[in-house]
Amino acid sequence: MKKIKNMKKKRKHYYSSLVGMLILITCLLFSGKTYADSDTSEEAVSLSMNQSGSDDPDRKEPETAEPEAVESEVRETESSELVDEYDITLMAVGDNLLHMGIVNTGKQSGGTRNYDFLFDGIRDFLEKADIKIINQETIFGGNQLGFHGYPKFNSPSEVSDAIAKAGFNVVLQATNHTADQGLSGIQNCLELWKTHPEVLVAGLHEPFTDQTQSRISLLEINGCTFAFLNYTYGPNSASISASIADRLDILCAVNETSRMIDFTTINPQVLTDIAAADTLADIVIVCPHWGTEYATVPSTYQEKFAMQMTEAGADLIIGTHPHVVQPITWVEADNGNRSLCYYSLGNYVSTQQNAKSMLEGLAWVTFHVTGNSISISEETTGVIPLVCHYSSGPVRFKNIYLLENYTETLAQSHGIIYYGGVAFHLNSLQKWSDEILGSWVLSAEKINQQYYAHPE
Repeated sequence: MKKIKNMKKKRKHYYSSLVGMLILITCLLFSGKTYADSDTSEEAVSLSMNQSGSDDPDRKEPETAEPEAVESEVRETESSELVDEYDITLMAVGDNLLHMGIVNTGKQSGGTRNYDFLFDGIRDFLEKADIKIINQETIFGGNQLGFHGYPKFNSPSEVSDAIAKAGFNVVLQATNHTADQGLSGIQNCLELWKTHPEVLVAGLHEPFTDQTQSRISLLEINGCTFAFLNYTYGPNSASISASIADRLDILCAVNETSRMIDFTTINPQVLTDIAAADTLADIVIVCPHWGTEYATVPSTYQEKFAMQMTEAGADLIIGTHPHVVQPITWVEADNGNRSLCYYSLGNYVSTQQNAKSMLEGLAWVTFHVTGNSISISEETTGVIPLVCHYSSGPVRFKNIYLLENYTETLAQSHGIIYYGGVAFHLNSLQKWSDEILGSWVLSAEKINQQYYAHPE
């Protein structure tokens, strides 16, 4: 639980309101009017002026409230207004991995492209969440370069339009594919996101010109400040140039002389950033691109880095990259700090040929704010399992389904059976969800109950 710094402003406002109310009540008592009788309408003012100078013997003196009653009313007002209590919700999805089958799905008959359909399956959650995060796995290097899939991706700029239109307000751009189109691709991506100022970009930035600039991206929601930090283990190579590292935030330590990456050691800058973010924000969210591909358990380095991040001040860790879901757990540091860690959400969309990669996670985190404190509400925090569904002959994206709504009939129509040559069954998806995500699984009904119990 953390102190909310800018909640003090709200409390100051409430105290000011209370003082004003006390003054008003005092004036009303001395003027012979009760707080309940006060009226600023023209009719009331006219009536008051007529009464004040009237010699009518039938005029009754206004009743006054007992002092005890007024004092009780003030206490009740103070109690109800000083304790501000509400929820802030966050959702996050994993790798927006745009293989050519997905790129081609968005091609329109007139030659234009539109990718709004990518988010049809999760619009209900997008409408309900306050903070909406997506990991943009592939780079928007510029349509003029042509579109490419694995291993050197280049994705249509129109996907960024769909992301913004869907309501995502945080995009993670630090991945192992960010440098696939070199410096020019990175620069094009940065310029593209400038056309969507409503979307906060983390993990990728213009080169810093002085030491006062910060990697910390801040977002204020309902009076609470959230910090977002995004790092990738590297750019699909054993080394990284200084020019790339000036723009791309790196998770692992880099030898300044050889430019070689030490994948077993966390970049000290990461811990410095987290500690700085902890002084600026009420909640620090760290999004590392890490782990071993297709491994459903975190590596020892993921666990070590998660502990170091928590000790530095991270409150929430949301991991991506392995292309499969990994467990969710609380991380407890020796210094007393605690964070909730989603080791991997898996993909969001892809046309990969690994059956487990079709099971994905939508993180749902509820922050409960009360008075001057904010904490994660475990009852309505967890993960909604998703299934990415595509067809084959040709390979085309079809939809994202909630696992709870998926059927064996749909499973048997999945393109992975023919395209990937693998067996694919609903009961396998359910088994993997139970084994990996366990008790953290949330239902759509649970989210709906939360939302309609505390509407905007």
